Amino acid sequence: MSNPQTKKASVLHGPRDLRVEERPLPSLDADSVLVSIKTTGLCGSDLHYYNHYRNGDILVREPLTLGHESAGIITAVGSNVTSLKPGDAVALEVGQPCEQCALCLAGRYNICPEIKFRSSAKAFPHAQGTLQEIISHPAGWSHRLPEGVSLDLGALAEPLSVALHASSRAAPLPAGSTVLIFGAGAVGLLCGAVTKVLVEGSRVVIADIQEDRVNFAVENGFADAGVVVPMKQPRPETVIEKLDFAKEVAELVKQTKVKGVQGTTQEEAVGQVSATFECTGVESCLQASIYATGPGGKIMIIGMGNPVQTLPISAASLREVDLVGVFRYANAYPKAIALLASNNPRLPDLTKLITHRYKGMESIPRAFDMAARVKDEDGKLVLKVMVDM
Repeated sequence: MSNPQTKKASVLHGPRDLRVEERPLPSLDADSVLVSIKTTGLCGSDLHYYNHYRNGDILVREPLTLGHESAGIITAVGSNVTSLKPGDAVALEVGQPCEQCALCLAGRYNICPEIKFRSSAKAFPHAQGTLQEIISHPAGWSHRLPEGVSLDLGALAEPLSVALHASSRAAPLPAGSTVLIFGAGAVGLLCGAVTKVLVEGSRVVIADIQEDRVNFAVENGFADAGVVVPMKQPRPETVIEKLDFAKEVAELVKQTKVKGVQGTTQEEAVGQVSATFECTGVESCLQASIYATGPGGKIMIIGMGNPVQTLPISAASLREVDLVGVFRYANAYPKAIALLASNNPRLPDLTKLITHRYKGMESIPRAFDMAARVKDEDGKLVLKVMVDM
């Protein structure tokens, strides 16, 4: 840092208006640590803020630093902190709940009404994100990375925690369950990875409109079979035509052949699935999820899309298919880090999700532009873009 009394931060002032600014160094209270941010993954919500200065109905009301998938090195600890020391590598859990309300006390702090989440504009003043040189962060939400877990994997602990929380909302899934995932982005792929680890003998089918993403998932062990969703928009978009299209997509899933039934190599049609992880937020995908999920199954609603959607509710209720909300995560970071350190043979190589990286704050606008693409100029698939500070 050029000035020992300040730090550099990437600050969003409007749509696509990022500026590198100097801010005062953060103070250190007794229960916090100072963390030098080393790597940050860019997320879809960050991309919405960057491009539109809003995320759905949430408007940015003051200059905002983005970034929340982060890991770094502790440079100083508060007087009450005994579990961490300078030099420790940590993954940062950036939601800061009140820790006093009934939801927090019940362990559901992710839906605490008072939670402040770094890089989100929902609370005001906004909780500033991690695309800055150094931050002060509560020690209790700074998770030490064990030997052998890289800072890159520490940053991936954030979306991995989303997948683990979604899996906990789906539990219990019996051994041999067939699971459908809509969306082969980072979170969808991680949902597939977690399912492969936690559900013995599971079969994972992943669906996306991008064939390259589907192929990546299958070829790298995140899924057992894939479905390419047709790039088809019903016209005119009547409700009946929308639902007919969703039924077509569900039928594609049901007819997909998959290996690995109870460890065998015999292929058979998927049929109806035990659970679905809907990671796109797209109305037709949630509709298709209802038609594809079998009686007594569950649908985890992870993707954030249009807040008003038309759903075939009777098709769900008559078969007792549960629609389950999933919002971020709670109590998942320690499990994510333990999984990253486990060398579990069923866990795919998560570093393959990191397809592009940029160095330094001046490169952050280019990193966001890349994160918005499906492929780069060389035809390489774009999944997770990392910024090294």
